Amino acid sequence: MKNLWAPWRMEYILGERENYCIFCPPPPDADDSERLILFRGKHCMVVMNRYPYNNGHLLVAPWRHLPSLEGLSDEELLELTKLVRSCIRIIKKVMNPDGFNVGLNLGKVAGAGMADHLHYHVVPRWNGDTSFITVLGEVRTIPEHLQQTYRKLKPYFEEGEFNEAL
Repeated sequence: MKNLWAPWRMEYILGERENYCIFCPPPPDADDSERLILFRGKHCMVVMNRYPYNNGHLLVAPWRHLPSLEGLSDEELLELTKLVRSCIRIIKKVMNPDGFNVGLNLGKVAGAGMADHLHYHVVPRWNGDTSFITVLGEVRTIPEHLQQTYRKLKPYFEEGEFNEAL
């Protein structure tokens, strides 16, 4: 028998379950690094996906709890789109992917895990990032710990250049 080690999963297995929307504004005393929040904008946020398809899988969401694009103001929609673009720029710079999957799932039937709160997925892709393990075993291999990826990306979301682009 072969073992596939994923020690980071123990945090989830043994951790307390909080009943909150991961995209709604956190309590004032919340630690952004614990929630994996990379950026807080006026209308939107960027957060790392805690259960990523690949390293660097980011989620971009408005602060307002909305299920679809129709409810967004023009300001929210503009900031949301600019943040998606900025995420792509940063990931290209830091992680050098070969491409991206970018999209949103509207409604549970469309695959939305958080159907009540609109969010974009920004997923970096590399040639060969899907192996036999994913295809045959329905298991994803994430080679870098989430906190390590967070520490790698966070400084780029704090740069003046990034904030001015918004």
